[in-house]
Amino acid sequence: MGKRIVAVVGRPNVGKSTLFNKLVGQRIAIVEDTPGVTRDRIYAECEWLGRKFMLVDTGGIEPHSSDQIRTQMREQAQIAVDTADVIIFVTDLQAGVTATDQEVAAMLQKSGKPVVLCVNKNDRVGEQPMEFYEFYNLGIGEPFAVSSTHGHGTGDLLDQVLALLPPEEGEEGDEEQIKVAVIGKPNVGKSSLINKLAGENRSIVSDIAGTTRDAIDSPVTNSHGKFLFIDTAGIRRKSKVNENIERYSVLRAYMAVDRAQVCVIMIDAKEGFTEQDSKVAGYAHEQGKACIIAVNKWDAVEKDDKTMNEYRKKLEIGFSFMSYAPMIFISAKTGQRLDRLFPLIKYVDEQNAQRISTGMLNDLLSYATSRVQPPSDKGRRLKIYYMTQSSTRPPTFVCFVNRADLFHYSYQRYLENQLRESFGFEGTPVRLIVRERGEGK
Repeated sequence: MGKRIVAVVGRPNVGKSTLFNKLVGQRIAIVEDTPGVTRDRIYAECEWLGRKFMLVDTGGIEPHSSDQIRTQMREQAQIAVDTADVIIFVTDLQAGVTATDQEVAAMLQKSGKPVVLCVNKNDRVGEQPMEFYEFYNLGIGEPFAVSSTHGHGTGDLLDQVLALLPPEEGEEGDEEQIKVAVIGKPNVGKSSLINKLAGENRSIVSDIAGTTRDAIDSPVTNSHGKFLFIDTAGIRRKSKVNENIERYSVLRAYMAVDRAQVCVIMIDAKEGFTEQDSKVAGYAHEQGKACIIAVNKWDAVEKDDKTMNEYRKKLEIGFSFMSYAPMIFISAKTGQRLDRLFPLIKYVDEQNAQRISTGMLNDLLSYATSRVQPPSDKGRRLKIYYMTQSSTRPPTFVCFVNRADLFHYSYQRYLENQLRESFGFEGTPVRLIVRERGEGK
């Protein structure tokens, strides 16, 4: 990734995510007064005194928990510690030094990494209370009193982090990378796909629906280029969303779509197309994103030489509103056809960003209108004077006409199909805006 990494670790519910959000200056990690809300590693860029580094929020470490999810949270935190250049160890002033704090401190000392001890929830300004000084017993070094809610003490904390960060070694500039949101309903294998593509366990994988809560960023660089995969929480029907935490998760999933360039819409091959799949895909379509439909768990389907074509035809009916989206049949578990995903992502991204000259568009318009006459009504015929492309992502075209009410939807679809036949636009929605001449001066 080029930038130095600073990991925020500690036991559950000491305010790691609140501190993370305060340091990066935006609410990225979900904050709720419930232990175990953050589960995966969450990355965001942080800047202090002109120096940029990647800050990583982690799930709370519980050394002796046998719970499946908490065990994997501990593994995620351990990976963050292993890859970090500096560690911020967060503790809770109000709870004092606990046995878990001592075990986490011992784990961090074994890592050999520089550690900054943060004593959080110190909301009073002025002289430190006596309880503050017991944190010296952890053997980590000088503690820094911080209030992550109000921001007190964060400047001193970041000064110490910068003092311990290794010098920059010609860090790479942010090259163009394609942001890819992996979306779908819960438990279709989004996290498994990300882990397979990234080559490491970046997101927790479990058969329990709703395991992923935040939108997790996973940078991947390979021979095809630079990609940033965003694993999102499964998007459920509103009636199924009960907890506050899950409401935030669904909101994060929609926000991930907003900042992505390409959306990989995952379908469970065993379940087939559902109404919820169309809603998830519909949001990406409305936002004008390049889209790929990835049918996962294809290895678990009994098939013959006709199965794929039959399945494709069923999906084409379900996804009739986005017939432009290419389909790929994959298995995140076995890696089947995943090597074809990267070139496909690059291709649909290029199509989404494609720009056509006004001259070429009007040549096409002349051909299309001579082939199929524009509609008429009561002796008045639609005239399309010219067409121009106003923007990309998605490709948006403005048609200047004599009367907008004559430009029927069916003729707009005809022109869109002509655009696709001539210029491709595979994997991306196309927008047509109709303007009467003289409108919008």
